[in-house]
Order: sequence, then C-alpha cells, then structure tokens
Amino acid sequence: MGIIKLNKIRTFSYHGCLVEEGKIGSDYTVDLEIKTDLRKSALTDELIDTIDYVELNKIVVEEMAIRAKLLEHVAHRIIVRIFNELAQVSRIKLAVSKLNPPIGGDVASVTIEMEEYRN
Repeated sequence: MGIIKLNKIRTFSYHGCLVEEGKIGSDYTVDLEIKTDLRKSALTDELIDTIDYVELNKIVVEEMAIRAKLLEHVAHRIIVRIFNELAQVSRIKLAVSKLNPPIGGDVASVTIEMEEYRN
C-alpha cells in the first residue's frame, strides 16, 4: 500500500452560513491524503497503474466551487466523489480550512478534518 498527498490546494470559494460569505467569498486550503496500492505503478512507471493526482485536484476544485453552508458538507461531497470515481482508493483523509474566518477574532484559519474508509 502507499499514500498520495495533495497539500494546501488553494481555492477561492463561497462557503458559510452568513449571507455575506456567499457574496464576497473567502480563501480556502484543502489537504488530501489517499491510501492506495502503489506497488504496480512503482514497477511499471505508468500513470494508468496509479491514481492520477491531477484527477484528485480536479475533484477537490470542482466540489469546492459548489457553495455549502458547512465545511463538513463540502468535505463529505469530496470524499464521496473520490470513492465513487476512483475504485483503487481505500482510505481518504481530508482537511478543509477557511482562511481568515469572520468569527470576530484574530484567527488565521478554521479547519475541519474527516477520515473515511471504503466499505
């Protein structure tokens, strides 16, 4: 088995419970870690034998573009889509961070983390 990580995927998205957040948007980062079998691709040196991280990034960016009130909801959508589209993935760890959240304090970011295993 092996792990593929995409670190600090940056997006500008419109998530949040406040109406203003849906209008002005905010900066986000996403950290994604997937577990899969990398033995075949390590031997063949062929992209078809592994998970293409370009596809992982595409899924994250597309799902982050769909407005949600809660970070948990958008994270769940990302996880479900990866499991549905990439059968080789056995585990996903995902962290979604909102940078400079409007919470009335000097906070660099808020982050939710989720981890799911394929059934």
